Amino acid sequence: MTVVGPFGLSVRDQALEADVQAGLAAVEEGLLEATKSEVPFITEAAQHLVRAGGKRFRPLLVMLAAQFGDRHAPGIVPSAVVVELTHLATLYHDDVMDEAEVRRGVPSANTRWGNSVAVLTGDFLFARASHILADLGPEAVRVQAEAFERLVTGQILETAGPSDGRDPVEHYLDVLGGKTGSLVAVACRFGAMMSGADDGVVDVLTQYGERLGVAFQLADDVLDIASDSHESGKTPGTDLREGIPTMPVLRLRERVARLGLAEDVALCELLDSDLSDDARHAEALGLLRAHPALEQARRDTVRYAEDARAALAPLVECDAKAALLEMCDAVVHRAG
Repeated sequence: MTVVGPFGLSVRDQALEADVQAGLAAVEEGLLEATKSEVPFITEAAQHLVRAGGKRFRPLLVMLAAQFGDRHAPGIVPSAVVVELTHLATLYHDDVMDEAEVRRGVPSANTRWGNSVAVLTGDFLFARASHILADLGPEAVRVQAEAFERLVTGQILETAGPSDGRDPVEHYLDVLGGKTGSLVAVACRFGAMMSGADDGVVDVLTQYGERLGVAFQLADDVLDIASDSHESGKTPGTDLREGIPTMPVLRLRERVARLGLAEDVALCELLDSDLSDDARHAEALGLLRAHPALEQARRDTVRYAEDARAALAPLVECDAKAALLEMCDAVVHRAG
């Protein structure tokens, strides 16, 4: 049994292990090639996060989904590069919106070069992804365009907040489906689609990716509160400081509405205050780490990971399916 990737994925079959490792190595080369420019400064900025590493969660899913068809089909690696470039581009933009100072253990692009360069670098990556995508055919372009629309819509919905009368938790889950689930679903869809898998298999893997993506983001919400910077690669409580209501905070507010406990009300008031003050931010982070709302957010993560697991039921038993099931466990473990 061999461990592949930062998720500690156990691969039982040597052929599967070899395919996944070779595929991820090819994606890494593709990312470096796609982020080169005739202008050295653009290359430096565009490769900033590529060279910082990362989990390569989405390319890994492309490689695993491709196992259900012709795993050597020529479109598999380029489609994985497209998905990761798109993801990286969103990180540049997210860090500007969140005023984040650290990403993947290194200074964020906006900290290093300013907001304008960070936004334009993200745009450059989107352009390079589109260039590769054009060679993969009109169906791939359509799939990516629809996912990108959902991604942007999710971001806008997060910024706008829930409409009057809308349950904030339901609204937030819709946001996550767009912001994160859509692109993870595309990773699984591209892997299966480019390998020539049956339409039914493509649909199953797409549903799996959507649910796993939401679970992945919920795990990130927990990590933002519970981890230190060494574990997460970014400053803990970044979303908290920016007033972004992630699932632990939403579960806290839900509890306040239901029970109205004085200590919960006081914590909400602290969260609503100016958390740019380091001492106040540290106090809020410590209180939320010890609060039952964090455990509720962990349970939400488990629920979506189990939904992803259930989506795979129609697939034939094989090592690739076993690996995808283990991905569900790996996502839950991150939030543990």
